[in-house]
Amino acid sequence: MADFARSDSAAVQAQLDRLSMLSPGGDQLGLDRISRLLDRLGRPQDSLPPVFHVAGTNGKGSTCAFLRAGLEAAGQRVHAFTSPHLVRFNERIRVAGKLIEDDALAALLTQVLDVGADIQPSFFEVATAVAFLAFAQFPADACIVEVGLGGRLDATNVLELPAVCGIAALGVDHEQFLGADPAGIAYEKASIAKPGVPLVVGDYAQDIFATVARVAQQQGAPLFAANRDWHFAVEDGKLDYRDSEGALQLPLPHLAGAHQAENCALALAMLRHQRSVDVPVVALQRMPVAARWPARLQRLQAGPLTALTGRPIWVDGGHNPDAAERVGDWLSHLDGPRPLLVVGILANKDASGILKPLAASGSPLVAVPVPDHACHDPGQLAALARELGFPDATAAPDAMTALSAARGSPVAILGSLYLAGAILRANGEMPD
Repeated sequence: MADFARSDSAAVQAQLDRLSMLSPGGDQLGLDRISRLLDRLGRPQDSLPPVFHVAGTNGKGSTCAFLRAGLEAAGQRVHAFTSPHLVRFNERIRVAGKLIEDDALAALLTQVLDVGADIQPSFFEVATAVAFLAFAQFPADACIVEVGLGGRLDATNVLELPAVCGIAALGVDHEQFLGADPAGIAYEKASIAKPGVPLVVGDYAQDIFATVARVAQQQGAPLFAANRDWHFAVEDGKLDYRDSEGALQLPLPHLAGAHQAENCALALAMLRHQRSVDVPVVALQRMPVAARWPARLQRLQAGPLTALTGRPIWVDGGHNPDAAERVGDWLSHLDGPRPLLVVGILANKDASGILKPLAASGSPLVAVPVPDHACHDPGQLAALARELGFPDATAAPDAMTALSAARGSPVAILGSLYLAGAILRANGEMPD
């Protein structure tokens, strides 16, 4: 499925339009095109500050947010490349702590497209090249790079010697590229491992861990696994962490959802098992409360959309069954009346797998389309929800209609990062 990007900057939009004409569209795995493109650009990936490389099915974006919070709390200047964007392409590229400016973005897009038009790089490959060029040109103390899809053949895997690699929660997603075998998916993601570079991973099922451990051994990467080499638990409203260097007690993350303690602990373990950037304990203590990551169980601020309901609205971009399970757990612990679920799901996603974990909430559901994207038909999605046990499931032509009908009820808007981005824009909340 093709990426979509729009910009309020005419200069940036001109290059995004050019990219849409040149690119074959959709995701394309493989390192040949990105390697040739970066070679023509002078291999900027070799001139980056220490890199924190993060893969995973779910939680890798939040892990990146915690890493950035911890590094910046230590006074470090941090580059970050994450995806997808919610409202503006600029969100993908953070240069020394700030979103890339339109003028710089337009110039770098022009440079990449000028030298690589005949290669026909994908949208993500161009974004990766632009990010690495920006990061090589501006000084910083650390660089966070999120894998786009998979790991082994992801464009970011041209990085040869990161400071540390990490793998967040593993599950099934992007089956058309990675297959549906969990062990096979684990192999793809673990293949970001590099010789001599610490690989920090979560707590996985035995067969999954065996795959990750095998890849780490083959690559010569020291492996540090949760519940073996490092440990965390939530006790008495605190995040308790310990490893071979000692124990720490941190406040719980401000990001909503019990699963964020797991992502925070992974980021903490990555920071503790690398030796390239100094992060004192006082900065680690600030990390859980400083991290921000839009559209992950985010409560909207006062704005045009919240005015429609007069009640709280949450938005979450989780778009696979494992992410939906975490949202379902959050719903089960939510105080007050059950929120109305407004759900839109892309056509290439597992609608049944996403809806099943949400059905136990007892919430009513309104299915809506995902703007500007191929998606599951709202009427059919509502019918599927009823089959799966939702007490009340209907369809609406768009999210605004669903919200207008929900006045007086709390709302959770779920199922797609693209839908989440449209909601943030409509409520005037531009990620910064």
